[in-house]
Amino acid sequence: MSTPSGRKAAVCGKPIAHSLSPVIHAAGFAAAGLFGWSYTAIECAEAELPQLVAGLGPEWAGLSLTMPLKEKALTLAAEASSVAVATGAANTLVRRDDGSWYADNTDVPGMVRVLRDAGLRRSTVEPAITVLGGGGTARAALAAAAQLDAAAVTVVTRRPEASEELRPAAEALGVTLTGVSWTNAPAAFEADAVISTVPKGAADSLVSRIPWRAGTVLFDAIYDPWPTPLAEAASAHGVRVVSGLDLLLAQALGQFEQFTRVVPAPERAMREALTAAASVR
Repeated sequence: MSTPSGRKAAVCGKPIAHSLSPVIHAAGFAAAGLFGWSYTAIECAEAELPQLVAGLGPEWAGLSLTMPLKEKALTLAAEASSVAVATGAANTLVRRDDGSWYADNTDVPGMVRVLRDAGLRRSTVEPAITVLGGGGTARAALAAAAQLDAAAVTVVTRRPEASEELRPAAEALGVTLTGVSWTNAPAAFEADAVISTVPKGAADSLVSRIPWRAGTVLFDAIYDPWPTPLAEAASAHGVRVVSGLDLLLAQALGQFEQFTRVVPAPERAMREALTAAASVR
């Protein structure tokens, strides 16, 4: 199918002014020769999303969703991917030919990719994976762990009930969840991969107590400010570190391909644009 010109896409969330998604997608459009395409940022609260989506015309190819819209976005789609359903969250809405919306979660394959690229051993059968945090990104991390063939995941949360709230998602994904208290977090870092989904500053108190293992891969979902104390400490101990910027690019590639139907996405141009924009922040 040919890709039409004059199409629109956007990233929605609140706050949204900080988003680098427009930079990434605009670079992709230019590299792919989609000169009639545009990608903007729209500030939108959760209660405002249904009206926003309902008002979009046929020129709209799709939306990228960030906090706090991922759960609401899933309810607005006529159909959703299995991973979006299992995680209860969608970061992508794609306009289909019949005008309905399809929901997906490209955070999950994005996480899988960055962890593999960082050296999570492909020979590892059932890798040991630890997730810090119990929010929406943690659900995506559980799904990524399942796709990485992890049979069990250790989840470290500051509130005991937060790990229990993740249990339905873990069961839907076929992953056994073991909850660990924040006090006992350092021991959970003896894993093949640690995925930190907590806000900036939340993990700083753990840094001096972590028994770092050189073979571990740390994925810290934060990218501003960077590096975090957690990432700095990991790097100092020979741990391979990837950041939220790596995920931002990886998940955007999946969105770009679904919005435009251009496969593969022009990754090099999109990566260079993101790196340049991030360097001047």
